[in-house]
Amino acid sequence: MLLILLQVQTMYMLPVKTNVNSSSAPLAPCLPDQAAALLALKHSFNTTDGDSTTFQSWVVGTDCCSWDGVRCDRRDGRITYLDLGGRQLQSSSLEPALFGLSSLNHLDLSGNDFNNSQIPATSFERLTELRYLNLSDTNFAGSVPTGISHLKNLVYLDLSTSFYVVDFDNENHVMYYTSDSIWQLSVPKLDTLLADLTNLEELHLGMVDLSSNGPQWCDYVARLSPKLQVLSLPYCSLSGSICKSLSSLRSLRVIALHYNHLSGSVPEFLASFPNLTVLQLSTNKFEGWFPPIMFQHKVLQTVDLSENHGISGILPTFPQTSSLENLFVKSTNFSGTIPISINNLKSLKKLSLGASGFSGILPSSMGELKSLELLEVSGLQLVGSMPSWISNLTSLTVLQFFYCGLSGPIPSSIANLRGLTKLSLYNCNFSGKIPPHLSNLTRLQTLLLHSNNFAGTLQLSVFSKMQNLTVLNLSNNELHVLDGENSSSSMSFPKLEFLRLASCRMSSFPEILRHQGKIKGLDLSDNQINGSIPSWAWEIWNGSHMFLLNISHNMFSSIGSEPLLPVHIEYFDLSFNNLEGPMPIPRDGSVTLDYSSNQFSSMPLYFSKYLTGTSFFKASRNSLSQNIPPSICSAVSSLELIDLSYNNLSSSIPSCLMEDVSALQVLSLKANNLVGELPDNIKKGCALEVLDFSGNLIQGKIPRSLAACRNLEILDIGSNQISDSFPCWMSTLPKLQVLVLKSNKFTGQVLDPSYNTEDGNTCEFTELRIVDIASNNFSGPLPVGWFKMLKSMMIRSDNETLVMENQYYHGQTYHFTAAITYKGNKMTITKILTTLVLIDISNNALYGTIPKAIGDLVLLHGLNMSHNALGGSIPVQLSNFKNLESLDLSSNELYGEIPQELASLNFLSTLNLSYNMLSGRIPQSPHFSTFSNSSFLGNNGLCGPPMSNQCRNQSETSLPYDSEKNSADVLLFFFTALGFGISFSITVIVILGRQR
Repeated sequence: MLLILLQVQTMYMLPVKTNVNSSSAPLAPCLPDQAAALLALKHSFNTTDGDSTTFQSWVVGTDCCSWDGVRCDRRDGRITYLDLGGRQLQSSSLEPALFGLSSLNHLDLSGNDFNNSQIPATSFERLTELRYLNLSDTNFAGSVPTGISHLKNLVYLDLSTSFYVVDFDNENHVMYYTSDSIWQLSVPKLDTLLADLTNLEELHLGMVDLSSNGPQWCDYVARLSPKLQVLSLPYCSLSGSICKSLSSLRSLRVIALHYNHLSGSVPEFLASFPNLTVLQLSTNKFEGWFPPIMFQHKVLQTVDLSENHGISGILPTFPQTSSLENLFVKSTNFSGTIPISINNLKSLKKLSLGASGFSGILPSSMGELKSLELLEVSGLQLVGSMPSWISNLTSLTVLQFFYCGLSGPIPSSIANLRGLTKLSLYNCNFSGKIPPHLSNLTRLQTLLLHSNNFAGTLQLSVFSKMQNLTVLNLSNNELHVLDGENSSSSMSFPKLEFLRLASCRMSSFPEILRHQGKIKGLDLSDNQINGSIPSWAWEIWNGSHMFLLNISHNMFSSIGSEPLLPVHIEYFDLSFNNLEGPMPIPRDGSVTLDYSSNQFSSMPLYFSKYLTGTSFFKASRNSLSQNIPPSICSAVSSLELIDLSYNNLSSSIPSCLMEDVSALQVLSLKANNLVGELPDNIKKGCALEVLDFSGNLIQGKIPRSLAACRNLEILDIGSNQISDSFPCWMSTLPKLQVLVLKSNKFTGQVLDPSYNTEDGNTCEFTELRIVDIASNNFSGPLPVGWFKMLKSMMIRSDNETLVMENQYYHGQTYHFTAAITYKGNKMTITKILTTLVLIDISNNALYGTIPKAIGDLVLLHGLNMSHNALGGSIPVQLSNFKNLESLDLSSNELYGEIPQELASLNFLSTLNLSYNMLSGRIPQSPHFSTFSNSSFLGNNGLCGPPMSNQCRNQSETSLPYDSEKNSADVLLFFFTALGFGISFSITVIVILGRQR
């Protein structure tokens, strides 16, 4: 259990009953049964741990009313007050004798460890006088007992677990909490717990699982706790919005709902709460306009909206009467300028203006905030250099400029801020050399200068004076970083915990690490380091817990250790090197493993034993051969991503990779030599979002049990040997966007006429945007009804992300991919834009006409119907495709004119109408004239540029063709009188129809 605490809970002090006539009445001693109960409680703790002085006064035979932490009602000698909070004592469970102290009105057992035991299911209801109950940070587990709900006199209830987050840099952080795991305690029915607690004024349930209450949690609180003053429910898995009924709780002083899943807007009625001092809503999903009047509240001291990317707003004119001490809008959608009136916030200690929408110049009035301890600013449209008034803020301990438009060098005046412990200047446009005067900031613990334009050669030894430095990030600049020049400078270097030197033009493994035994994170990616990781590095790291080890995009040829590494590495990235042999694996586990783009020949030794806690496993583009080891099945319960694509794996797919996958989201086995059939026993609760088996030798049918994967977005089984019919049954998958079946042995019609009559199925794919069924044996006419059902190709959704991707631990982004043919080229789309809309039905045996209904698919970017037997004319409705970039109708039996309206398709860059029977003039427009002769080959009836045969006159057109007849002989006579009507010329044009 971690015993580091984030915060000290506010103590709600309650009066202890005393006898007003105590001067005339004798003081009653502690009753024997009360002393016995306390002694039983004492013996239930392991007194060798925690505060050794706790029970020194608890001696048999002495008056227990005088014992440390104990108070009595002196009229009857019964114990009313017991405070053992924060003693760090340990016990296997809560001693039942405690509940014999039925006169208790104050009980505090917080900050002690009850070893993951459960709170007794019964007995709390015996403490009927209890008004204050604090069981925070006690490492209890299980459901909160209903006995607590019977304590009708309760005014203060705290069952929370404290937590705090340590940020090493903008990508790496770790959360500490005081229990064995998150959400150990739960309240399945919050209304049951609160039903009789109508006197409750403070409710603290941080890290108690309230997820089963759904969005009703808010109404329960508002309806059942009318006297509530403090509502503290951080990290409780809350969902829904802040309900309107909460407006009745006018006495609220503190609202702390951070680290939840709350959505909707922040209601304006909160501004009318007269006593509100803390509004803590960070790390949720709130959206919409934040009422500016909240910032003008007279007594409000803390407003924290951080990490709510959907919240928008502006900073108003601040009144001189403001009480604000902490203002955070980091990672929100706030915009506009920072008002000059910000200097009215005289009490301000922490100010986080980290919203990329801020613009303009930072007002110099900010330099008047003399009490400011933390300043964070971002804004991609902020201009200018770092302002000189920064040096006036001498109380600063944290200064951060990030994701901003500020530029220029770091001013020398920054050295005046001697109290700084954290200086973060990253993802801006700062330039010049890193000034040596930064070394005068000797209290500095964190220095983040990454992702700027700093240049020049930099010796790491310049940081030797900063003996308190624990985090250093110089990555992604124009720097050439050199290691310490000698061993003495390495020994005097500060003891770092996080060192990031990505893209620093380094050519050797840093010798400075020889004396960094406390290192928890190391990033040397994107350099030119070759050879091996030194063996001394593994000796130093032996037994350590590393959050990050990233040596990707270098030229390492050896890991420099046995495959079983003597460490725990949460994020381990070896990708894009020249590493060979068996894959190394951390002995004590890893959350993220990336081995991709190396030359590894075998998977980790004892795969099942060391990957049970791994979520992200990527080993694409290696030299893996033979079978996928069956031992991978023991790790599937935790794995969220498996990518083994582009290897030489053979044999069949282990059934466990598909059949019971409640965690696995992405499975990519493309471009291997896998055989056999796909497993077909997929269970309910399937979490798969991406399945990519393309480029293998898989046979059989698409497993019908795949219908259990309700989150499936991409299915790519192209280039296999699958024999099946078109999977209309997959239209039941509500999120399917990409379906690639190309180069298999599919047969039958795309929409079998009999399918509509079975159970009301319609084959309607509501979200499908990319469909590639090319190079199969589909036959029959194109289904008019099916095109009408592709609604997602007609109307664009407003709530879309730009790229199909998943985010994983440590900011790891996995981009979904698909192998398709686009603009005549076979390609793998490595970043699928959610706006990309494609249909490829080429190389089949489809016939009939192109349905006019296809013109409704106005979002199409690519349409390929080539190499079929499609007849009739080109529908003029294709001119509706204003986004169309590629059109291929080649090698069909199309005839008639090319619709002149196609010349209006200004985005069309690839056109292939070759080898049909088209005739007439090729449409003329500046854009259409860019297409070469090859776009129209094999159409002898076409004329005009870019074809060599010229049209005979401007009005030459092809003759109409009755598409309803299979053959026709049409005889047209044109009689033209010559001269004065004496002679006639008879012109006979015979058009012979064509038999199919």
